[in-house]
Amino acid sequence: MAGWNADTAAGPLGPGTVTLVEGSSFCISLPNGDMHPEYPHGVFFQDTRILSGWSLTVNGQPLEPLAAQTKEPYRALFAGRVTRSDGYADSPLIVERLREVGAGIQEQITVRNFSLVPTECVISVRPEADFADLFEVKEARIQRRWEQTRQVDGDSLTIRGVWQDVRKGILVQAPGAHVTQDTLSYRVSVGARSQWSTILTAVPSNDAASPPPPSFIHTDGEEISPRDRRRQEWVDKIPKLHMGNQSIERTLRRSYDDLGALRIEDPNHPERVVVAAGAPWFMTLFGRDSLWASEMSMPVDPSLALGTLQTLADRQGSVVDPVSEEEPGKILHEVGLDVSSGLSLGGKNVYYGSVDATPLFVTILGTVSRWGFAKDTIAALLPHADRALDWIRNYGDKDGDGFVEYQRLNPSGLINQGWKDSWDGINFADGTMAEAPIALCEVQAYVFDAYMARAWIAYDAGDAPLASQLADEAAQLKKRFNEQFWIPERGYYAIALDGKKRQVDACASNMGHCLWVGLVDEDKAPMVVERLMSPEMFSGWGVRTLASDMGAYNPASYHNGSVWPHDNAVIVAGLMRYGFVEQAKRISTALLEAAEYSGGRLPELFCGFSREQFAEPVPYPTACSPQAWAATTPIQLVTSLMRYDTHVSRGGFWLDPVLPDSYGDLHITNAPMAGGRITIEITNSVPKVQGLPDGMVFHQGHRPWLSELVEQAGLQPKG
Repeated sequence: MAGWNADTAAGPLGPGTVTLVEGSSFCISLPNGDMHPEYPHGVFFQDTRILSGWSLTVNGQPLEPLAAQTKEPYRALFAGRVTRSDGYADSPLIVERLREVGAGIQEQITVRNFSLVPTECVISVRPEADFADLFEVKEARIQRRWEQTRQVDGDSLTIRGVWQDVRKGILVQAPGAHVTQDTLSYRVSVGARSQWSTILTAVPSNDAASPPPPSFIHTDGEEISPRDRRRQEWVDKIPKLHMGNQSIERTLRRSYDDLGALRIEDPNHPERVVVAAGAPWFMTLFGRDSLWASEMSMPVDPSLALGTLQTLADRQGSVVDPVSEEEPGKILHEVGLDVSSGLSLGGKNVYYGSVDATPLFVTILGTVSRWGFAKDTIAALLPHADRALDWIRNYGDKDGDGFVEYQRLNPSGLINQGWKDSWDGINFADGTMAEAPIALCEVQAYVFDAYMARAWIAYDAGDAPLASQLADEAAQLKKRFNEQFWIPERGYYAIALDGKKRQVDACASNMGHCLWVGLVDEDKAPMVVERLMSPEMFSGWGVRTLASDMGAYNPASYHNGSVWPHDNAVIVAGLMRYGFVEQAKRISTALLEAAEYSGGRLPELFCGFSREQFAEPVPYPTACSPQAWAATTPIQLVTSLMRYDTHVSRGGFWLDPVLPDSYGDLHITNAPMAGGRITIEITNSVPKVQGLPDGMVFHQGHRPWLSELVEQAGLQPKG
């Protein structure tokens, strides 16, 4: 069941790897374009590695890489040269590989001869397919061996695999090539100062007659590929942004592109678009990740959050199943796309081992309801929200102490089931690991916010008794939390309570999430912020997951000292809520500067080394990139500093920017708002808004928090 288990690490991808992604398909290769099965390389379609090897040689020589440029998230251009056999350094033969990923790949190979004489060339490509499950590849533990057959038909090669009753295949088409069971080869003479080109395609195939490969690359310029068309539709739909700071503008545009590429469709409802968690290993629906990413991308495309909620609602738990850890009302952790993924779960392809996805589902529904979707659309999701709250009360809090805990039901499931889900992610200050059942501080924050969100929806719908009950539950939770999680002698909150109700006293970033929802008592907030911004926590590039003076600290660990962009984005939102504007600016600026060192793209995480020690962010070797909540982090950072928010049922749009001077002026058009599109200008920190729909009023200030609205509505907790 290691397929669902973050306790097993991903194998190294190899230096300089290039990852292309489109929907649930992705491709990983070396910087010269080759893929080797001994690495976690290949073309992946529906959680299966349909192409495990794809190596190109010219006259028997591999390509020396020169450049690899990602044109779009799904397309890259590789340039390499053919090494000479006569000892001279410079080669007259340059090879370009223009690759596009979709349902498979298509690659245009161009050989350019810069010599003054014609050159004879044998261009060969060796395709390999092991049909390995995604998790087998990720963890370098390929155990199943597929019975394989290879069939040549003219200039095409079909590779088929059978394992038990499962059949898979791939069709490779190489027009004009000499095709054998092992290679596709061309023997050509490339003229002086001339070039030669061909196009290869590798797509999934089954036993039925395969259709012609889908169109990928067009050289005539008259048509665009389906991926280009999909991207253009996305670009037309989302806001258009111009910023004085060109570096930050580039980062935001990269975020838009990556978010667009990470969209996947619900196979049962193609009209619903959701956000996959990230490439290369999580190109599927995740409860927590997809919810966070859609929450942070609301100002770009609110429909992503709605599609994510609807898709998760359809798969909400209904029975108690210890194998998949399903429980009634529970929101899933992860969906496996391929039938063989379920083999790691006793035949299940949905795993529910997440303690925070369920309250986050209700919280994000609250956000979606504020953004003005049709009342019947929201109403259809309310029974699912109420079932989620029932799970919180009946299954999340099994011991009845008022806090939601986790303890895995399956001995092979995730040991830790919050967002820090590595096996050693939750520990005491001395480095000792906490033992389940574990009540995480941020999970109590999400539960608090879920109660508040549902309370306001109830009040908005005229159900004052339900609203009052939920507001009371939230208030009682806040009181208990601040009594039992606060460590007065340390000046911060425990990361958790363990199975013996002891405070897990490590200083960790999790408490920043409590600021986001307003769970922190006002008198404690300054001390929390002081700890978060201390040299032990703030690396110079962002807030570490664990303070450097803790026993389990390791700057190159996954969760015990690394820096996660999305974690910092949540902290920034919390700092803004409590009025710590300068600290929010400092973290935001540090992260946006970090993005400059990776082409404008923030990775899933990077190492927690101090900025004083290393002048550039140190990459974490197996970080996902692009990754959904990292891609949405720049959006969240900038909109937090803009205080950008809405509450359509109250007829309000709020904006009160505190962007640093170094960001420059900001101009946004085509921004979605209440079914319309608005234009935002921020010049010298002065905002102007145009195009608000009828009934919407612009307010300069912060949107009233749900706690403020509940208080104004007279739904104060029972004394």
